[in-house]
Amino acid sequence: MRDEGVKKLSELDYLYEDRLEIIVLAWQQIVECRRILKWSYAYGFYFPEKEKTKMQFLEFWQGEAEASLERLHYCAEKELLDHLGSTEKLDYTEQGFYNKNIERFRSKLIWPTKVSGDYFGNLVIALENGLKDVSSGSDINISKLCLVE
Repeated sequence: MRDEGVKKLSELDYLYEDRLEIIVLAWQQIVECRRILKWSYAYGFYFPEKEKTKMQFLEFWQGEAEASLERLHYCAEKELLDHLGSTEKLDYTEQGFYNKNIERFRSKLIWPTKVSGDYFGNLVIALENGLKDVSSGSDINISKLCLVE
């Protein structure tokens, strides 16, 4: 299925298949991140109640990671389907032979793939280390962890 889809998209947009590898990587990232998220929920379920601060931090981190994953999934699925189902006339550059729209899509997909990979990579490391960098002293104010006010 993967190879057929990439080949079809390559033919549709007159691109070499290697130019579309980011799409494959994004979908692999989505699958892996969903696996990690499932694993992190199981980890949290068995987390000791006395570790309330660590649990709050884990829940916050899961939420942030899941939000980045949803952005990636939306971009990889919805926007790709929009491109494939587009009735617009294909817009080729002066150099010819490739579609500007798919190039924009490729560029747009790179960043959320990297961000999700970073979030989930850090989540795995933190869980493997037992969230040891979080002190268990008191409740944390999760709103202080948010970058958005």
